[in-house]
Amino acid sequence: MRIRGMIRGALAIGVAGTMALGVATAASAQDKRVRLQLSSTYPSSLAQLGTLGVNMTKKLSRASGGTIDMRFTEPGALVPALQVFDSISTGAVDAGWSTPGYWTGKDTTFALFSAVPFGPGAGEYLGWIYYGGGRELQNEMYAKYNIISLPCGIIAPEASGWFRKEIKTVDDLKGLKMRFFGLGAKVMEKLGVSTQLIAGGEIFQALQLGTIDATEFSMPAIDLSLGFHQVAKHYYFPGWHQQSTMFDLMLSQKKWAEMSENQKAITEMVCGDNIREGLAEGEAIQVKALQDLRSKGVQIHTWSPEILAAMEKAWNEVVAEELGKNENFKKVWASYSAFRENYKIWKDIGYLK
Repeated sequence: MRIRGMIRGALAIGVAGTMALGVATAASAQDKRVRLQLSSTYPSSLAQLGTLGVNMTKKLSRASGGTIDMRFTEPGALVPALQVFDSISTGAVDAGWSTPGYWTGKDTTFALFSAVPFGPGAGEYLGWIYYGGGRELQNEMYAKYNIISLPCGIIAPEASGWFRKEIKTVDDLKGLKMRFFGLGAKVMEKLGVSTQLIAGGEIFQALQLGTIDATEFSMPAIDLSLGFHQVAKHYYFPGWHQQSTMFDLMLSQKKWAEMSENQKAITEMVCGDNIREGLAEGEAIQVKALQDLRSKGVQIHTWSPEILAAMEKAWNEVVAEELGKNENFKKVWASYSAFRENYKIWKDIGYLK
């Protein structure tokens, strides 16, 4: 009797699953096809940063039964990499694959949804985004520009930067010209570095030609593919400025409104799976990259406690300045800080030190 009951239970689950799949398939079949051109700030060939965007479009097609037809386009094919935001805002482009930290020229607050210096690891960051009010604040920021933003990827810690010469003291940083991203750039400027934001595909040439003296970009597996080690041999860790980095799928509000509720749900679920893929892959591919870099003569360094302390002090000064002049930053920082303060109770007892 027990076996027959188990069989009946299994059959019931199978029938229920088949019915659910049938309902989802039927819903997809009834949806009108939505075609979107996706402009990326990262080339499709770039590990994680680009491939996650490409994989997302493939998943959307499969999950929607082809009713979401999103075409990935390379940086510059539709608009330059760092003009994606403006192009979506005006409706010239349907969608974009990027990270919010690129749009600090609009408002430095965007960086808080991308990567925060001396900030959280992936688990804590996702906790704030999804359950601490971060996502609601992110949507509020983007809505001012006619854009819908969906968290759609996250990666593990980044490296801190590539330098031609070893950095032994804070004074060694003074006068350097360096490509730097997000709010971390403001920190480096306080330490005497002249920073500029350069799209990923343009960094190697700038470093090779001497337009910049140093650069940070991403994690070892990604930096390796861009060849920075051919010009600079001193590679620094930890990535104090990006302990985890969020990416998003941006859509024009008009295009989002054209999608059915089913298509919107599929898009959000695909982005959730993209977050899983980004974090898992990012953690898995760094060891071999570090080994390859060492074999190419790269010297791996960790910042001294003194230099890290100087960077953190500069970061606290940047925060104080932003709080004093940017109401949006002040509002988001209050939410972010409150979540981190509460999370510390769990972090201190739940994790090994």
